[in-house]
Amino acid sequence: MICFIFVVLCGLSGSALAKGKVEREPKGKFSVPVLDVKSRQLVLEANQTLTIHCRGRWELSWVFPGGVARDKESVQLEDSRCGRQSQHYCSQLIISSAQAQHTGSFRCRYSHRTRRQSAVYIYVTDRQRPFVREQNKSPDVVYIKESQPLVFPCRVTNPDATVSLVKFPDRELTPDQRNIVWNSRQGFLIRSPTYFYIGLFSCKTSVNGTTHSLSYLTHRQVNKIMEVYLNSTSPVQTLQGDSLAINCTVTAEWNSRVSISWDYPGQVNRAAIISRRIMASKTHMVFYSILSIPKLHRSDRGLYICRVTSGPVSRETNVSVTVYDRPYIRLTPRQGAIVEAYAGQKSYRLSPKLRAFPAPEIIWLKDGKVAAEQCSRYHVDGNSLVIRDVAKEDAGKYTILVGIQEHRLYQNLTLSLVVNVSPGIGEKAVSLQDPGSLPQGSRQAPHCSSHGVPPPHIAWLWHPCPPKGLSGGTRA
Repeated sequence: MICFIFVVLCGLSGSALAKGKVEREPKGKFSVPVLDVKSRQLVLEANQTLTIHCRGRWELSWVFPGGVARDKESVQLEDSRCGRQSQHYCSQLIISSAQAQHTGSFRCRYSHRTRRQSAVYIYVTDRQRPFVREQNKSPDVVYIKESQPLVFPCRVTNPDATVSLVKFPDRELTPDQRNIVWNSRQGFLIRSPTYFYIGLFSCKTSVNGTTHSLSYLTHRQVNKIMEVYLNSTSPVQTLQGDSLAINCTVTAEWNSRVSISWDYPGQVNRAAIISRRIMASKTHMVFYSILSIPKLHRSDRGLYICRVTSGPVSRETNVSVTVYDRPYIRLTPRQGAIVEAYAGQKSYRLSPKLRAFPAPEIIWLKDGKVAAEQCSRYHVDGNSLVIRDVAKEDAGKYTILVGIQEHRLYQNLTLSLVVNVSPGIGEKAVSLQDPGSLPQGSRQAPHCSSHGVPPPHIAWLWHPCPPKGLSGGTRA
């Protein structure tokens, strides 16, 4: 009875362990694929055959150096099931004739868990080709980026090769393994590049008395955008059938790489033609992107956005474009046809409501004659007529003539200006003498003359004089 219970418990324990193995990441043997190569690197001679065998728990895949072309007949992959009960997966890589460009890291990994991998670095030595890459006709460009090391990727096919880094014309830089580090699998690494590393550099090595070199031109990449602006800062108004040209100008630091793109209403139909131009000054670079539409339609109205990016930095600016079907003039009074001003005002502005496109010509008349020619106190400011130091004689009829001559559109509006003048009494301007005493019962006719706009209303008031000899009161 006790033994029976023990057997059952053992069975449960085994089942739980098996389930745990499926759910958790594998540990121990085959947690990563296993290569049949014990060393982390191998050195072959050119034209030798390279064979690597990989074994693992699940399906396998390979990652090759950039110089290995999988579609070549010289590269073969043989996949199979292996193990006692074919519970494992095996893959064999065969390169029948290894070449210098095959130098690099070969990695075997699980297809569905690509981070689980094993690697071996293969050097394929070739005395005629000590560098993995061959020199191009022009130097390769390497970029100096802020807060990042600079790499001259002159990898070699022999781990024991002696390579020197030379700045043009002949300054040799010695690796110190602190800032200047040599690595046969990577090349020269400059941990903290300064402006000194802007220029032309070469990696050089000598094999059997023959010097081989790779040249690199460094480029300091910066991302500072100084200004972004359009040729029109205010909304653009235009007519259907006209052409449109919007220029987006970008100023940026030297060595900047700027990308300019547009968003606009007709983008889906590619209605616009976009041209680009770059100019360099002594202090900065100037990039131009010109969006042009030869013939506008109503569907082209909307927002035009110029987007600028340089690395992680981005800026944008925009302008609104209105496309009218036809030219027009809309002219109406702002406060009625009769307006008022006051004599003595420093200035008064006659300003009707005017909307027109294209921009019209404007002439102001006063009583049928050009206003600005009648008085130096009159001057036109935009659509308005400004009268300085308003006087009584400024009253009258003012007419604004609005015309778009090229389209033969004309309209006018007349406003009547009333100048209000404060009322005054004419006799106050004359010094009055004491009329003296008048006989009681005599007849007198006092006069009062006044002026003003509008005409003033006159009212007479009588105040009795105080008794003779009294001033401001009565004596007891």
